[in-house]
Amino acid sequence: MSLLEFSKQAFVIAFYLYCVAFIFYVIAVTGKTWRNRDPQQHERKWGRISFTTSTIGLVSHLAYCGTRWAYSGHIPVSNMYEFMSFLSMMIMIAFTIVFLIYRKILLGMFAVPIAIIIMAYAAVFPQDVQPLIPSLKSIWLYIHVTLAAAGESFFAVGFVAGFMYLLRSIPFGENDKSTRRQKWWIEFTFFSIIILVGFIGSVFAFRAAGYEAVFTTNSTTIDNQVQQDSTIGKVVYKMPPIVAPYQSQSESVKSFLGMDKPLFEAPSWMAGVNAGRKLNTIVWSVISGSLLYGLIRLLIRKPIGKAVSPFLKGIAADDLDEISYRAIAIGFPIFTLGALVFAMIWAQQAWGRFWANDPKEVWALITWLFYSVYLHLRLSRGFQGRKASWLAVIGFLVVMFTLVGVNLVISGLHSYAGTD
Repeated sequence: MSLLEFSKQAFVIAFYLYCVAFIFYVIAVTGKTWRNRDPQQHERKWGRISFTTSTIGLVSHLAYCGTRWAYSGHIPVSNMYEFMSFLSMMIMIAFTIVFLIYRKILLGMFAVPIAIIIMAYAAVFPQDVQPLIPSLKSIWLYIHVTLAAAGESFFAVGFVAGFMYLLRSIPFGENDKSTRRQKWWIEFTFFSIIILVGFIGSVFAFRAAGYEAVFTTNSTTIDNQVQQDSTIGKVVYKMPPIVAPYQSQSESVKSFLGMDKPLFEAPSWMAGVNAGRKLNTIVWSVISGSLLYGLIRLLIRKPIGKAVSPFLKGIAADDLDEISYRAIAIGFPIFTLGALVFAMIWAQQAWGRFWANDPKEVWALITWLFYSVYLHLRLSRGFQGRKASWLAVIGFLVVMFTLVGVNLVISGLHSYAGTD
């Protein structure tokens, strides 16, 4: 077996171990009332099993990273598959560190699924090892990307603890205006996560079905960056085309549920040959995510937040608030160095400037400014509890838009890390 094959197997093993660990964490948290068992003994037993399983999964994840690195000759963070795989690994490392400090089993029930979803998202993209493009052949690749991912992983743990605090503290039984608004935003956060899950499910479903549609585009709609691609003028869809590329002609489109042609084409202001495909991906994500969210609501017959909230009653809200703050406080200086300081140094060496208003750079700065405000309000204005937790939740949604949304919606100098 080659190193690359071993790496792929290690990735799959890590994914399934995380899934099993998540089930064990759920049992540890929800099974304390089964058959009048001793709650503390039950939680300790299943907590050890859960953490051991997730740790073994992390070891397998590290093996994936190490063997892929050895095979390719560079750290595996050079494309979207590698970076998101690396980010999920860093989230598990950050979770493990925080868990060893605070020993809160419930964290695993929320943190491990985030890593699972990001791993599944990574698997959507091509997994072939590709040689580094010239601008990535630098020691700064190792420093910039790894530190940025490490900082974002602690932001993820801060999000988990902050979100848990909100689920723990918001009185779902009350119905005043303020509570209704907060419950709505809780559901919106769940819905946002489910949208990503819906996107992943759609991609794998249509990939398994072998769906493909091909369009020929007008060359005037192709930007300079894409003109260097050997597939100039052609766009291949792996999902049924609700949105066609701007000024394009269909070359071959398979019928899906009676739909054999796109409903509309991408607007002219969306630059790039892949703009239509990206918008089509977003539309399918919203459709599939909405259907999945509706199915969940139909099964549980209540808002998701209200259904999850009772499981958090046994954990101290102040502990969750403290964990969220500490995780963000650890991640902020790491992110500052990786995503801003060292990124600008690398940009100067690679492109001859520190800043170019590239979308990824702009959103990295927005992320940094947001967490700067969080820490300022926390330390100087006494923002704690719900206010701080809402900022932790919103901050990570900004992080995920920077990592996922910018790649789907906007093209720029960082598009080499973009979509399939």
